[in-house]
Amino acid sequence: MLGIYRTMALGLGLTGLVALLVASTPALYGPIFGTPLKWVAMLAPLAFVFFFTFRIDRMTVAGARTAFFAFAAVMGVSMASIFLVFTDLSIATAFFAAAALFLGLSLWGYTTKTDLSRFSTFLMIGLFAVIAVSLVNLFIGSSLLQTAISVAGVLVFTGLTAWDTQRLKSEYLAYAGTQGTEKLAIMGALSLYLNLINLFQLLLQLIGQREE
Repeated sequence: MLGIYRTMALGLGLTGLVALLVASTPALYGPIFGTPLKWVAMLAPLAFVFFFTFRIDRMTVAGARTAFFAFAAVMGVSMASIFLVFTDLSIATAFFAAAALFLGLSLWGYTTKTDLSRFSTFLMIGLFAVIAVSLVNLFIGSSLLQTAISVAGVLVFTGLTAWDTQRLKSEYLAYAGTQGTEKLAIMGALSLYLNLINLFQLLLQLIGQREE
């Protein structure tokens, strides 16, 4: 579990650094977000997740770790636009709120005796629904629909944080000492990383103040 959280934290740090670098460099963000390339930047992380999920079994541990950090860097490029849209204070507020939610739910998922797997089907349906409606809203641009997506998404990802933590704890206990433990840590880091990143972005949509 320490390996999972350590890998996740390194990925978050890389994402933040890349996002800041791109946002503070006009020569980088101009060609990306001022042209149709913005769609590539926005959709690339989703494509990367599907690729990572289907290829992980064939990767070496080193290859899986490299792919995770490459994904974190790509996510940083995608997220650079938030620094151009929202104020620094609202970005910080949304991040700390998301981090507090994440830590609380992850701790509860790790320690609770309640079997959270009973909610897994509901959470996965909710996840795919949020993704599908979010993709549709990229083209519609409805602020009311975005608010509904953000509220539903926060509920889904808080639930996923608790369930993923409990699931990873159980998997670790089952596979501890085997060669698959390191890959499990990388996939676990990816799951929790995505939960926190999505919580942050959804909260930012709800409470973020835009630049004037």
